[in-house]
Amino acid sequence: MSYKQKVKKLWNDRDNQKNYFKWLMIYSKPYMGQILLLMSIKLAGIFASIYMAILSQKAIDAATADNASIVAPLVGYVVLMLALQASVVIYSLINTMLNEKYGFGIRKQVYDKILDSVWMETQKYHTGDLMTRMTSDAGIIADGVITVIPGIVSLLIELVAVFGTLFAYSHFLAVSALFMAPFAVVLSFFLGRIMKRLQIKVQESETAYRSFIQESLANILIVKSFANEKMFSDELSRLREERFGWIWKKSKVSLGSSAVIGIAFQLGYILAFAYGVIQISKGEITYGTMTVFLTLFNRVMSPVVELASQLPKVVSILASAGRVMELQNLEEEKRTGTGNVDNSVGVDVTDMSFGYNRDIVIENSTFNIKPGQFVAIVGESGIGKTTLIRILLGFVNINSGSISYYDRDSNTTNINADVRKFISYVPQGNTLFSGTIKRNLLMGKINASEEEIQKALEVADCLEFINEMPDGLDTIIGEKGMGLSEGQAQRIAIARALIRKSPFIIFDEATSALDENTELNVINNLKDMTPRPTCLFITHRRSVLKYCDRQFRIENRCITEEAVNDKNI
Repeated sequence: MSYKQKVKKLWNDRDNQKNYFKWLMIYSKPYMGQILLLMSIKLAGIFASIYMAILSQKAIDAATADNASIVAPLVGYVVLMLALQASVVIYSLINTMLNEKYGFGIRKQVYDKILDSVWMETQKYHTGDLMTRMTSDAGIIADGVITVIPGIVSLLIELVAVFGTLFAYSHFLAVSALFMAPFAVVLSFFLGRIMKRLQIKVQESETAYRSFIQESLANILIVKSFANEKMFSDELSRLREERFGWIWKKSKVSLGSSAVIGIAFQLGYILAFAYGVIQISKGEITYGTMTVFLTLFNRVMSPVVELASQLPKVVSILASAGRVMELQNLEEEKRTGTGNVDNSVGVDVTDMSFGYNRDIVIENSTFNIKPGQFVAIVGESGIGKTTLIRILLGFVNINSGSISYYDRDSNTTNINADVRKFISYVPQGNTLFSGTIKRNLLMGKINASEEEIQKALEVADCLEFINEMPDGLDTIIGEKGMGLSEGQAQRIAIARALIRKSPFIIFDEATSALDENTELNVINNLKDMTPRPTCLFITHRRSVLKYCDRQFRIENRCITEEAVNDKNI
């Protein structure tokens, strides 16, 4: 089922719409007091503006009458005008603050959910799509709940209040002002159906646009190495045109409908003006009352026009809520603790099988790695070595069998997300973040002391080149370790893992960029650590094997032990 079909199915399901609205209400509960404050300010402004129209009528009538004072209505008008302007400023400030808090709250909630969810579940989404949901969709929801929905409620109250006031002056004009309301309601209904489809298209094109930018920038070296700069630039332009096309269509539909309704109500305004002129000519109303007629008649039309334009936005809010809720339903990782496993740690794997969907990668494999051992995992590329790492780190759930970690004191714990608390991982490739070298190191242990930092750098053979840098540990590096050689970045990644003093360390091709002497220094330093950690090396380098106590090979979907160094990798 395509994304479009999925969204269409969700939208046509009334139960889902109710769930979206219920989720919005639950999430909005902590902000409800501030939302009500905003509505109160807005409603106060509405009633103040209505009374200002009445005061203007009193002032005009007083000016045309003998011995009547215009001071009181004019003073009241000025006071209300100043208060109204102040309320606009206050409303805007509170609205900006609340919109930002509400939007960030959604983004933070989604971000935390992604962090706590099963890794395989999050991988079903492109990072560009996740970014769109966290930014664009969260923004639409925030604006909807803070501005659009309260605005619709305020418009309804304004419509009733203005209609009631106008009705008190003229039954005919009050009813005439609402003559076009049914037309506006019908138009907004059909407009909502069109806007729903266009909103889905806008979000789909936004996802494609963001995903392309994110992916191309992340792999810019590949783009440049194949001299594909123009091709990617042209593709970005194409995606931009596609995105703009749907935004333009959505805007034209929205503005076109508003224009049609506006013209219809302008015809009504002309009717009110003609009626007022006739009433004045007959001497049945004053000039002040004529002013009230024109002002309030317009104020009846305005909420109806606004409602017609605002109601379709509810479609966008619910659609975005559905996209965010979809992430909220991601399966969370299972965390059952570490079972007091400490010190040196080993792992016992029994009859373990795993596959992505129906593709079995590892089948009925059993092995045991004892605490403190150095173990190599070898095999051809794409055979399942990286998959084994994900399994041992608890990123993916096995199909069958069992995995448990244990220490020398016989404490055990079954595989779950919490085992990462005693495992350090050095992934292949450059995985450093932009910022200082020290900041990258502290990701391994946030509260590490200077002594612990220096010790980790010493074991990873980093001290010499870091001390030669002008700013030492405070040297700022770019994204993916820009400014460092591959070997330097790899050693910092090793130090980042070692600073945790984890009893179990996984190295995924973690010495591939090191020269032989540096590799020898790092591994010997690891062997000299007390207590000695259990080290699992995923490797293609024969030089690593001679430092290992045992060697396992992945072949034909099985993990089997073989004599160390007895085969070519």
